[in-house]
Amino acid sequence: MPMNQRQLRKTIASFSARKFDSTTELLRHVITQIVEHAGIDITGGRAWRLSASDFSYELIAQVGSVQQIKDHYKLRADKYALFTLLPRQRTVVLKETDSYLRKQGILKYSATGVGDIVRVDGTPLYQYVLSFNTNLNKDEIAPTLDIIGMTVSSMVSSQHNERRSSAYRKDLDKAREIQQSILPNRSRRFAGYEIHGISLAEKIVGGDFFDYIENEEGDRLAVAVGDAASKGMVAAVQALYVSGALRMGIGFQTKLTSLIQRVNQLVHRMFPAERFLSLFVAELTDDTKGICLYINCGHPRPILYHESTHTVEMLDTTGTIIGPFPDQKFRRESAVLGPGDVMVLYTDGLIEAMDARENQYTEKRLSQDVAALHMRPAQEIAHMIMDRVQKYGARGKNQDDKTLVVIKRL
Repeated sequence: MPMNQRQLRKTIASFSARKFDSTTELLRHVITQIVEHAGIDITGGRAWRLSASDFSYELIAQVGSVQQIKDHYKLRADKYALFTLLPRQRTVVLKETDSYLRKQGILKYSATGVGDIVRVDGTPLYQYVLSFNTNLNKDEIAPTLDIIGMTVSSMVSSQHNERRSSAYRKDLDKAREIQQSILPNRSRRFAGYEIHGISLAEKIVGGDFFDYIENEEGDRLAVAVGDAASKGMVAAVQALYVSGALRMGIGFQTKLTSLIQRVNQLVHRMFPAERFLSLFVAELTDDTKGICLYINCGHPRPILYHESTHTVEMLDTTGTIIGPFPDQKFRRESAVLGPGDVMVLYTDGLIEAMDARENQYTEKRLSQDVAALHMRPAQEIAHMIMDRVQKYGARGKNQDDKTLVVIKRL
């Protein structure tokens, strides 16, 4: 007899009562529940999977009291009417035409399509097909199989989405590991300087990074802050690549201009043009004059507060962004940090943070923060500025990654 509505509800409920490791396992569970459900005139069931490479369907599961057929048996989609009819009718009831299946005692079947409809050589086909041995006529079995087909299709889609989400989460976790691996300890002392950096990703993984790189002799320290235009795994890999190139160049005592030009050419060669990054590199030395050499590659202007004059100096760009222009020349400039002076390097996520009315934090407000906090240690300056920016943008939309490095000469 046909499956009544109560039986159908119980069967469908059983489909979602557990997790499945694969679509094959899910479909095997479906046909098992249908075939073994008490009071239903179905003696056997099979699940078939589309193989686009050879335009056929492969047997992936079978249950029931009917004679078993060969594992992985295949049926050509273009020589078996069932498969091309299903996308138009969803459920069909037909006499069996395959000679091998007829020898196995399968003379009639009912079938329903499952999953998405895809096109193979222009022919629309379901990803999966469920077929059943039953004496029920089409009017009796078709409504039941229609509902089962639609329900299972939804489950297959959800399963695929969950797998994609799981893979995406794993990629993000790996990207986060990569990103964390290149960030140094936040606090650092070098010669007469104290340094503190903070990097906050707006999502799980961001495109910002900072690094402290000391040469072998210990008389130079490069402080780098970068912002990759891409996000996620690509951004983490790009940041790792650039950080590694900087470390290698500084280790070989390469001049700053030559090093940045070489990094620019490498990024151009390894990454598409739209995956550029801005970069600021400051080179501190252990001299007593406080001379700082720097190159600004299309990066937001760092702020240098001078204690002696109570004035703010902005360190302008000395070259374009890294990546798109392989022949770009980068100019090196210098600044002097006197005792008590504070230099703040940052990414545009700070000054572009928005409040609820979409007003930006601005470079001016950040400069005022530096002036107001310059007497404090570098770590306190960094955390207090970041806290102010975070509170300012707490109700704003479209926030970006935020990175901040404070360098203070003692």
